[in-house]
Amino acid sequence: MQPPIPLESVLQNRYRIIQVLGQGGFGRTYLAQDQGRFNELCALKELIPNQNDDFHLEKSKELFQREAATLYQIQHPQVPQFRANFEEDQRLFLVQDYVEGKTYHELLEERKAQGQTFSEVAVLQLIRQLLPVLAHLHTRGIIHRDISPDNIILRESDNKPVLIDFGVVKELATQFQSANNSPQPTTVGKLGYAPSEQLQTGKAYPNSDLYALAVTAIVLLTGKEPQELFDDTELTWNWQQWVTITPEFAAVLNRMLSVRPGDRYQSVVEVAKALSSVDRLNATNPQLPNLHRKAIANTEESSSPSEPVTPEVSQIQTIAVNRRPNLIGSSSHQSRQSDPVIPVTRKREIWENPWAVIGIGLCVAIVAGFGSLFLVSYFLSNRTPEPQSFPSPIVPESPTPTPTVTETPSPEPTTFSQQLDLVPGATASVSGTLQANGTANYTFNGEQGQQLSTALAQEGVLLTVLGPNQAPIEELARRVTRYQGTLPFTGEYTIQLSPVQGIEESNYQLDVLLENPVLPTPTPTETPPSTVIPTVVPERISVNPGEVVTPSGITGPQQITRYLVNVQEGQVLSVAVAQGAVTLDIRDPDGQLIEGATNLLNWQSQVSRSGDYQIDMIPTANEDIEFTVNIGIENLQ
Repeated sequence: MQPPIPLESVLQNRYRIIQVLGQGGFGRTYLAQDQGRFNELCALKELIPNQNDDFHLEKSKELFQREAATLYQIQHPQVPQFRANFEEDQRLFLVQDYVEGKTYHELLEERKAQGQTFSEVAVLQLIRQLLPVLAHLHTRGIIHRDISPDNIILRESDNKPVLIDFGVVKELATQFQSANNSPQPTTVGKLGYAPSEQLQTGKAYPNSDLYALAVTAIVLLTGKEPQELFDDTELTWNWQQWVTITPEFAAVLNRMLSVRPGDRYQSVVEVAKALSSVDRLNATNPQLPNLHRKAIANTEESSSPSEPVTPEVSQIQTIAVNRRPNLIGSSSHQSRQSDPVIPVTRKREIWENPWAVIGIGLCVAIVAGFGSLFLVSYFLSNRTPEPQSFPSPIVPESPTPTPTVTETPSPEPTTFSQQLDLVPGATASVSGTLQANGTANYTFNGEQGQQLSTALAQEGVLLTVLGPNQAPIEELARRVTRYQGTLPFTGEYTIQLSPVQGIEESNYQLDVLLENPVLPTPTPTETPPSTVIPTVVPERISVNPGEVVTPSGITGPQQITRYLVNVQEGQVLSVAVAQGAVTLDIRDPDGQLIEGATNLLNWQSQVSRSGDYQIDMIPTANEDIEFTVNIGIENLQ
């Protein structure tokens, strides 16, 4: 293994090494300053293949280039952004954002020093904030593989949890070793947090991450390590004896902790729905958690053999009847017994005199008789005689007004709208965050016969394609994750995004491609039979100023790869073929070839207008060619 890079070294004439943040079997992590981004702090991750001969090194590089392209697709605010990848001195590096904050392991140690752990409310909030992150990764086929309190940072800037070391480096290293024909399967995961299928076979599923998230939750709740909570002989988790939480939340965690993957929740959406039912129960019975805690506390105290049960005793002072209360609190027991008993002359009550009782009874009888006579006379004198010949008109009684029940209004739904300017043949990508009661509408103008392709990259959000009449254009376009079809009318269409029930908040990325209908060939003689019209496959590449990205792929006579790069007026766009028998064609935002920018191996120019520039990879031979290209953008000082 190569030694660590000396401090103050500058890699790629850009990244100055400040310190080593950590080192493991898969690689090292350095804290560096990005001199190309105003000395912004970043993390450099060095991958260390297990063998250094030329064959295995080349194989590692190939896997590295292919997998690094996946990293650029991860655009989530709670995952450190991967900026670039490069090779220097036969070392492979990834550039990643640096997150300032404390890990949840450090936060737990601070609380344990004060005799505390994380509360149920805090852990429940942590799970809710991490579920959208896991949905974002799982929809891209990426499994974190190493969730633990060490790999979750509470970011100082916004107090949100951030997932770090989500297994990308380790996943690459695993593939390196598999590519090197390692006799033993290489597993990724921390002992105690990773489920058995991951540690024993190296296979991981989305609910493997849910398992590790639940282990993290009970560690934060109890303050104990997984080895203290798991029974190796019975293969069960015994954690509830150390903490008191609502039984509904405990049931959700226990299902996430199931040993068999099939017994767990299968997706993030299922966990979110289960947690929403816990919220509804707590809202219906707001005192349930406290009552539950009191019942358990009383049960534990009464069942403890070492502590006798003390009955509850009233604290109200008791005074003996017909005895003078002892007002001297400091008198001893002996002095109280020696005090003489002083008889007290009791005053005779009036009720004990029979003549007085008889007199009072006569007075009451006389008053009652006169009162009854007065009342009878009053009612007889005021009685109205009934009419004999003319019936009284019937006056309808006024109906008793029904009391109006005022319902608590639900939160007002929020709607976001944005117009999309779609260029036929170019994929447009938009992203955002959708709340539980929110809707996002993306409108565009389409023509009858055009082909529409649209897809969502995350769980938790569904799309519906509405026609100009604001109705779904077909049943297959209603609340789906992707849609492909032909537009039936000419007019304004809407792609409406709505959340899945049970998801509080979800980040999404929407890709939209509009293509003109393929016109039939006028006559067979105009196009030679041997002529093949290639299909152009567009792909959007995100490049930040001062950054160079290195996408790779395959192009050929049947299919040409086209990269769309957004460049602002005055910026310098640089493109160079790094590998492969291909040439470049550069087109402006209108799709027109830029003068002198065809059949080139490299091109660099300051653009005069803002928009999406198209970079076509053209093969130099009549066969499929693998290629790698460097694309960079710079701001002129």
